[in-house]
Amino acid sequence: MAALQAQRLFLAPSTSSPCTSAARPRPRRSSVATCRAALHVPSGIHAVQENLSLQVNWIETPRVPASPSADVSLEKLRAIADAAADRAEMHDIIGRQRDNWNHLLLHSTNSLTLAASAMAALAPAAPSMVALKASAGVLLATAAVTMAAVNKIQPSQLAEEQRNATRLWRELEREVRAAIALGAPTTKADVQEAMDRVLALDAAYPLPLLPGMLEKFPKAVEPTRWWPSRRPVQPKKSKSFGRRGSAPIASGNGWSQDLEDEMRGLLRVIKAKDENEFLTVGKLVLNLNRGLAVAGPALAGTAAVASVFIGSGEAGTWASGAAVLGGALAAAVNTVEHGGQMGMLFELLRNCAGFYRKIQEDIEANLAEPDVERREGGELFATKVALKLGRSLSDLKQFRKMASPSVRDEDIKEFAGKLF
Repeated sequence: MAALQAQRLFLAPSTSSPCTSAARPRPRRSSVATCRAALHVPSGIHAVQENLSLQVNWIETPRVPASPSADVSLEKLRAIADAAADRAEMHDIIGRQRDNWNHLLLHSTNSLTLAASAMAALAPAAPSMVALKASAGVLLATAAVTMAAVNKIQPSQLAEEQRNATRLWRELEREVRAAIALGAPTTKADVQEAMDRVLALDAAYPLPLLPGMLEKFPKAVEPTRWWPSRRPVQPKKSKSFGRRGSAPIASGNGWSQDLEDEMRGLLRVIKAKDENEFLTVGKLVLNLNRGLAVAGPALAGTAAVASVFIGSGEAGTWASGAAVLGGALAAAVNTVEHGGQMGMLFELLRNCAGFYRKIQEDIEANLAEPDVERREGGELFATKVALKLGRSLSDLKQFRKMASPSVRDEDIKEFAGKLF
């Protein structure tokens, strides 16, 4: 009964006396201030008068629930980011392992070859000639087989593939997690784009050695491709700036006629100079590596065959020298090929060509979009391109004249990139 009366008094419009309300000015209240109400208990009830306090520390605003499809898409993006982090870790571990292969196989093969050459040199004058020449022959044959296997898989090239894959997987993870952190609505198209990038990276840098290993001596040298193919742009009403001589159109989304000319000039220079230069040098390195890969096992095998004839009549006089010379040359060839890491150099050149090919496709995709509002922001895109090329934004202006058809490819002397 007392509680009901207290509640009525608390909810009444005026619970305090007029003199009290006139004597005290009403303080200014905030949303987190303490709310106090004095409750007067009737005299018939034996109870202690207390001031009851209601303190509101914070008011939680109701959250608008996200749609189920957006939640599912967000969880898919998180799964892709976790998979990218896992892939990066795997490629990093395998890359270190294959780099160890290159060093261990190089030193062990050279040790076999040089030890066999020393045995072949000592065999004619040694009392135990048969044992020495047999040992030399076995070691040289083992070295020839080992060289052939190592030249087939190219451990230094395998290690370079895994290093580049580790960097690209970490880049993908960062981009996906940054998109999640922005809190923007996630669509199925975003998930599909991330999945396409995952599949493209898996195809460009496979984890297994056999089967599925990339061809180490391809017939044609092509840039490495680790990004998905772009979907064709749907033709719409053009709002682009066109070529020079067309009617001028107001700038939009950071794009202008001068910026388009700069991008077209850059596109032409990258095709004619940067990418072409890396592909040309890559072909030279590939041909050299192919020759060394054949010469090493052939020399070691020839030395193994020559060691069989040591001490056998007239043929024994030159067999020992042939075995020693063949073994020494095989060790030299193996050192140049794997000590110089020709496979790694070829893969590096192919990756650099792929780097410039991706810049080309990014520029082409933006220029092919007729509606400038649907392109990436012009100033932001130009900044990204400049950073990738190791140039400042003011440096890009010099490529504006390269967009003119009057400039021939033979007249272009400067490269677009300064990083490598």
